[in-house]
Amino acid sequence: MIDPHLYHVPRLGRHPGRFRLAGTPVIIVMLGSALTALPFVAQSPVMPPFGLLLLLAWRLLRPELWRAWIGLPLGLFDDMLSGQPVGSAMFLWTVTLIGVDAFEHRLVWRSYRQDWLIACLAIIFCLIGGWFFARITGGGEIRLLLVAPQMLWSILLFPFVVRQCARIDRWRVMA
Repeated sequence: MIDPHLYHVPRLGRHPGRFRLAGTPVIIVMLGSALTALPFVAQSPVMPPFGLLLLLAWRLLRPELWRAWIGLPLGLFDDMLSGQPVGSAMFLWTVTLIGVDAFEHRLVWRSYRQDWLIACLAIIFCLIGGWFFARITGGGEIRLLLVAPQMLWSILLFPFVVRQCARIDRWRVMA
């Protein structure tokens, strides 16, 4: 006779694997950075920086997940795929994460609107910083006004990105 317990594995008391817990957010941010490699042709920057949006979403959703130095390797990966000057996203993402940490330590509690405001400030800082780095390294004559649609799209898309990260996070911690 076949044991019925062989086909049903109880999920109670089980824990997800270490790679699933620690690796999923990193892989998701890297996939977001890889979206810039899609063959999308535009005359001005309109595509949101998905790597940055996912980094901020994970950081604001799970503050205990990463330290501020995670901006260095993820920023390097983003710089390599996006074509920005090497070190720009590394610097901007790390400074952004340090700023989010400092802002978080000052607040007793945070609401959804405060998270969105933090993300808006971080997105604006990173996009203006990326524009500045591209300009000083000889990236051409790009006016700051051309980056405004990218900022607007990124800010409006952020709640959707957070919701998707929350869904992935639910799967990530589920046994």
